[in-house]
Amino acid sequence: MTQRLGGYAVFAGALAAAGLPIYIHAPKFYVDTYGVSLGSLGAMLFALRLIDVVQDPLFGKLSGALGAKRGQAVALGVFGMCAGMIGLFAISPPIDPLWWFALMLTLVFSSFSFLNIAFYATGVVKAAQLPGQGHLRLARWRETGALLGVCLASLLPSVMQAFGVAPFVGFALAFSAVCIIAAIFMRHEWRVAAAVPSTGFQYVLRDPLARRLLLIALLNAAPVAVSSTLFLFFVESRLEAPGWEGALLLFFFLAAAVAAPVWGLLAERYGAKRVLMAAMVLAIVAFGGALALGPGDVVFFGLICFASGAALGADMTLLPAMFARRLAKVAPGASEGFALWSFVSKFTLAFAAVALLPLLEMQGFETGTQNPASALTWLSMLYAGVPCLLKLVAIALLAATPINEEP
Repeated sequence: MTQRLGGYAVFAGALAAAGLPIYIHAPKFYVDTYGVSLGSLGAMLFALRLIDVVQDPLFGKLSGALGAKRGQAVALGVFGMCAGMIGLFAISPPIDPLWWFALMLTLVFSSFSFLNIAFYATGVVKAAQLPGQGHLRLARWRETGALLGVCLASLLPSVMQAFGVAPFVGFALAFSAVCIIAAIFMRHEWRVAAAVPSTGFQYVLRDPLARRLLLIALLNAAPVAVSSTLFLFFVESRLEAPGWEGALLLFFFLAAAVAAPVWGLLAERYGAKRVLMAAMVLAIVAFGGALALGPGDVVFFGLICFASGAALGADMTLLPAMFARRLAKVAPGASEGFALWSFVSKFTLAFAAVALLPLLEMQGFETGTQNPASALTWLSMLYAGVPCLLKLVAIALLAATPINEEP
């Protein structure tokens, strides 16, 4: 059983490498390499995410309807995700860079969306077959693997550069190799959910607790979306520490990876709701500390990265497990449920991009230059202040939500 759960960790790591790092690396890469404006990228990212309003529900229905053919569809999705990543980073745009960015990112996102929905839906059925707190146990393996994948994805460009390889070309090729390995590890698991019929969106949307968990997920994911969108700009311009981005990202995600299984064990003992609320308070303390930072405060920011990364480990482990446990009762097929979950998670990233990047540009912020004090103040408030407010609302909503902690 442990070997099979290890396959979930490997596949989660490959998927995670196509998620958050794209929002961290891709916009700055296209700004620095091709001179695309922040405002244009923000608007394009938001427009691309609007596609998910249509395609995520469709992918949810498709995943539920595929049955025994889900494995072949997953293989096709892996191929599409790899092709899009190579086109995004390893191929010079043959057309206008902004439109090439849009085309390749659409291929990556669409493939990622289907794979993520199929993967999490399969996990719901798999966890129901495990003894005891199956959803928390599988979540520990899956989210720890995902966070380790993010660690490697964050570090890989710097490692490639150190060995004289074009950093993002190397990243794209290594990512593709890992995806193929992950697909091999999971090749037998897609049969797990084949016998569970699709239940439809109405069973999820009619359930008050499922709706409440989706709203909490929206509010709780937004701070991560904000901080990930602005992270590189904060380190480069507010801390005046260019070159430290890779190390700080690695520290952040390693803290999350180490903390994730610990949060899971604590949740099994004390309850997922109580432990998640404690982690959310830790995130507020960490983000609040970032408001006071200025040039040269790299060590202090490293401590903040550690604390906020540890809190992220709880977000990624406990809330999906709580949602999966509810889906197992109201919509066992789970594909439609995680289509909604996927949309909520990605919408926060899109909204952060369309709201924050143009707003920073309006305040006179420009990457790679000496920025006015007012622009840097806006950068700090958006990076650290907004997440604190969002987390407070999420805590209040979670506290008011009755959740049954029984297996």
